[in-house]
Amino acid sequence: MRLLIADDHDLVRDTVAAYLSSGGFESVSTVPNLDEAIARTVSEGAFDLVFLDYNMPGMNGLSGLDRMIKANQGKPVAILSGSASRDVAQAALAAGASGFIPKTLSAKALISAARFMLSGEVYAPFEFMRGTDQNGDHPQLTRRELDVLRGICAGKSNKEIAQDYGLQEVTVKLHAKTLSRKLGARNRTHAAMIARDRCLV
Repeated sequence: MRLLIADDHDLVRDTVAAYLSSGGFESVSTVPNLDEAIARTVSEGAFDLVFLDYNMPGMNGLSGLDRMIKANQGKPVAILSGSASRDVAQAALAAGASGFIPKTLSAKALISAARFMLSGEVYAPFEFMRGTDQNGDHPQLTRRELDVLRGICAGKSNKEIAQDYGLQEVTVKLHAKTLSRKLGARNRTHAAMIARDRCLV
């Protein structure tokens, strides 16, 4: 089986490749953008499965997905994302993606997803699509809530977090309250502990 991962973040690209290699996939190639993914496919032939980062250069939303599906001669192409919403996931699947893969998936879940898509099925994590994380423990946090959570984990005050992101302090307090409720956290310290345990930040 030949797999291709296209992502402009070196760490993500290398981590996903390592996960898949550890799952028994012997041929895992990586490229940093859509144009190189297409060029690689044209020169080497269609891959059995391609992973595309939704936000990398060249994608232009889902138009990049369509280009890759055509270049890969109809073989499975999945979307990788660390921030896309359920609406984007649903649109990607409707546009022909063989799967939607949150970057928060564990190695085991990623390997299972790859095998599932290689068998001809369409993969979408049930918990994500209904608005919870892969553990099914809490609703999906918004990007801004994750920003505030990172600040909390760094031990910053609401005022410092507000300065970091150009927000009003009262807005940060609201996000902190909302994310704590979603996480089931009793206070800021508990929220930080939960975040670290679940690798949310």
